[in-house]
Amino acid sequence: METFLQQLINGISQGSAYALIALGYTMVYGVLRLINFAHSDVYMFGAFMGFYLANARWLQSSLGTSVAAAVVVMLGAMALSAGLGILIERFAYRPGRGPARFTPAFWFGILGAAFGHLTGETVASTALGAGAGVVLGVIVEKAGLRPVPQHSRLALLIIAIGVSLFLENGGQQAFGADPKFFPPIIATTVLPVGPLIIDSQRLVVLGVSVALMVLLEVIVNYTKTGKAMRAVSFNLDAAKLMGINTDRIIAFTFALGSALAAAGGILVSLLYPRIDPLMGVMPGLKAFVAAVLGGIGNIPGAMLGGLILGLAEVMAVGYGQSTYRDAIAFIILVLILLLKPAGIMGKGAVEKV
Repeated sequence: METFLQQLINGISQGSAYALIALGYTMVYGVLRLINFAHSDVYMFGAFMGFYLANARWLQSSLGTSVAAAVVVMLGAMALSAGLGILIERFAYRPGRGPARFTPAFWFGILGAAFGHLTGETVASTALGAGAGVVLGVIVEKAGLRPVPQHSRLALLIIAIGVSLFLENGGQQAFGADPKFFPPIIATTVLPVGPLIIDSQRLVVLGVSVALMVLLEVIVNYTKTGKAMRAVSFNLDAAKLMGINTDRIIAFTFALGSALAAAGGILVSLLYPRIDPLMGVMPGLKAFVAAVLGGIGNIPGAMLGGLILGLAEVMAVGYGQSTYRDAIAFIILVLILLLKPAGIMGKGAVEKV
């Protein structure tokens, strides 16, 4: 019984972190009907932003290791990741959704920076390549190049996979392929409760996760922007006719989901401090499974799916089946797709053909 209760506590904290990542998947799918495979790499980006903020000299000299420093690191990483989410939506997904304005200067600049880095491997050559790419992009845009208007979900899916690979490989170039260790921004305290041992880090993870999920529920259900998000999710074209700026709402959805992914990245890094540019691959897949388990597009379902997945994974490890720790997520996915394809809290929809 003691083992069960101990693993129950560990599983709830682990599952709450999965739930934060799953919320980003389910929100974007609810609004765009798109599986944002780059979301797991935003989780990685958030963890690295937290790593660099926590190691910043100005933060260590002014706040040290304290709750205030942890709040600054968390909010800073969430803000930077929200900005990354907006950039991904603006320059990758929005042009692929339809006749949006193409921005070749942005992508040509990235290609130019990559080429400059590969050839010169210096900051000057990278900057020179980026500048040349931007100039070439402006020339191409002025020449009248425009994307073919399309509304293909397959095209958006391929774009999502491409952005994911770009972030993973770009992360290895920018952050280095070697693993780094997240600093202890909050002091660890062991709290014995009878026969149970509760780590203060797990309590922090659970408390912050619950607070963020409650805040998300308030934003979605009790604010004007949240009402607009629900309208866009229900019918994108009807929302446009009602005067809703759908592009702004979609960008806000990406920003909100990316901020939650960054929070998840930092919270998981507190439990498992080893981070690397590929750290988002497996947790991202598990969070996607959690979103499907709860009902993709359903926010409470994503929370429930994350908790179930975390509990199942930790219980498997706790009872001596650590070999199946990663496999358990996909076993659950297969079962839920066979027994209830819409998910636990999802509702089956009939599509007209």
